[in-house]
Amino acid sequence: MPAAVPTTSPAGAPPGGGGTRAAGPAPRRALLARRLAWVLAGVAALAVAALLSLALGSRAITPDQVWHVLLHGGDSKAADVIRTMRVPRTLVGIMVGAALGLAGTVMQGITRNPIAEPGILGISQGAALGVVCAIAFAGIHSLGGYVWFAFAGAGLAALGVYAVAARGRGGATPVKLALAGAAVNALLVAVVSGILTTRAAAMDEFRFWQVGSLADRDAEIAGQIWPFLLVGVVLVLAVARGLDALALGEDVAKGLGQRVGRVRILAGLGATVLTGAGVAAAGPIAFVGLAVPHIARALVGGAHRWLLPMAALLGPVVLLVSDVVGRLVMPPGEVPAGVMTALIGVPFLVTLVRRKAVAA
Repeated sequence: MPAAVPTTSPAGAPPGGGGTRAAGPAPRRALLARRLAWVLAGVAALAVAALLSLALGSRAITPDQVWHVLLHGGDSKAADVIRTMRVPRTLVGIMVGAALGLAGTVMQGITRNPIAEPGILGISQGAALGVVCAIAFAGIHSLGGYVWFAFAGAGLAALGVYAVAARGRGGATPVKLALAGAAVNALLVAVVSGILTTRAAAMDEFRFWQVGSLADRDAEIAGQIWPFLLVGVVLVLAVARGLDALALGEDVAKGLGQRVGRVRILAGLGATVLTGAGVAAAGPIAFVGLAVPHIARALVGGAHRWLLPMAALLGPVVLLVSDVVGRLVMPPGEVPAGVMTALIGVPFLVTLVRRKAVAA
């Protein structure tokens, strides 16, 4: 039997999930059992995070009350709080967390960059420009109205980045995508700042959206974004094997029969749709798309058919827990979820950089 050959992904984890490819039935079964165990643990963690999101806040509600309201309804004050405020908020948190976790995983895959996240292609800043235009020029002042403008801005920004990166020799390579994303992002920041300086009335309203939060998100928001999330999930799952091949290098991927350009386009489109929908619904929530793929990769390995579902489970866990902590640290007010994820994400990023420096 030939010796197992170690292979590594862009983030230092093997596509197969171990230090070497499994050489026989027993190691494969052990690897499968470990992955299934972590996925089940992710499902349980998501259930606990959702329960905490429904139970905790400025008004604490016991878990048994939460279950009673969910199963049997009721007309008490607690039932009203759960149904009208916390259920929609939790649902939006699950959808946005899954979208950002998946988008970050895909972007790290197609750019082969371990610190890639949904803002790397200017998508978040494109959504910000859409919101600013909605407030300043269209007179829209509701979250339900922002969603469409933010999503359109995110999509146009992603198209612009790809158009710039695709020009010249080699097409849209990972390095060119990152450089084009940085350039477009800087341009959009300047445009947003220019609009806000001339439209001071829009500043406060935009600041509320820009900080990233799940507060005041209702069922209408969830109803508006779920079709886009479904499309994005289908697109990224369809190219899971292609992303595994890309992790081995473009030449190897071509040798394995993958159409690299098609994989990048579909994966990038899926990540754009997911990011646009998530940012449109909750604002530019930081670090979920950066941290979650690394956590998922450490648990189930680098094979995207496992990595993507695990990221979709862990993204909502991180976002919901951050949101719950933000509600509890400064009662009766709350710290927005976007601030809490940044506070959690900065130490994670520092640790990641230090580990990469040591490895180098």
